[in-house]
Amino acid sequence: MKPDYSIRVLHHLDEMKQLQDCANQVWGPGTGEMVSADFLMALSHAGGYVSGAFTSTDSGEVMVACSFGMLAQHRGDWCLHSHITGVNPALQNSGLGTAMKNHQKQWALDAGLTAITWTFDPLVRRNAWFNIECLGANAVEFHINFYGPLHDDINGDDETDRLLARWDIRTERVRVNESDSIVLETPEDIVQLRRSDQASARAWRLNMREQLSQAFHTHEVTGFTKDGSYVLTPRHSTKGQS
Repeated sequence: MKPDYSIRVLHHLDEMKQLQDCANQVWGPGTGEMVSADFLMALSHAGGYVSGAFTSTDSGEVMVACSFGMLAQHRGDWCLHSHITGVNPALQNSGLGTAMKNHQKQWALDAGLTAITWTFDPLVRRNAWFNIECLGANAVEFHINFYGPLHDDINGDDETDRLLARWDIRTERVRVNESDSIVLETPEDIVQLRRSDQASARAWRLNMREQLSQAFHTHEVTGFTKDGSYVLTPRHSTKGQS
């Protein structure tokens, strides 16, 4: 049965505090302090995107997913840069993540924007599949240790190498089959591996860093296979390369 929830844009201080609490549920205790409630209020008031998904309980509404982002430019286009989007672990794989991204998409379309961008860990297989195959985004940039260590339940103490996803929300992605594509494998579950075998997790990160750093000179990610590998195809333009 589909979970019962509603998604809305947030405007009030008590909602911003609920977003912080929701972040603690998603990424672990203390991560809600990565951004203050007063900053979220300012972001919302200045035209940024702040949203939450709520479900009703006997004691009132509870936020079970959260997201916020800011207006940005990428490759000369005005877009929404989504800084975080997360779903309470109890509701992951329920369709709520897709609903949150579609809410972002509609907000961006209504604002006259062209694309949505966000970063993600290239080693987290389930996120890569969702971003690239379910939503239809491409991964167009690679950044080494972008945020520094975050010390949360998902990233641990590892460095934060990141891919930048770009989701062109006004056009359908055109699939191309290239004879000179590059295929890069990912670990089955890097989050669990970071908890059980940090040395192996670090080896995966360094290997992926080396391969992506080299590949992104000429390619970008345009696909992800069912068995967990990136498909990189040649860039047809040098615009916006990092």
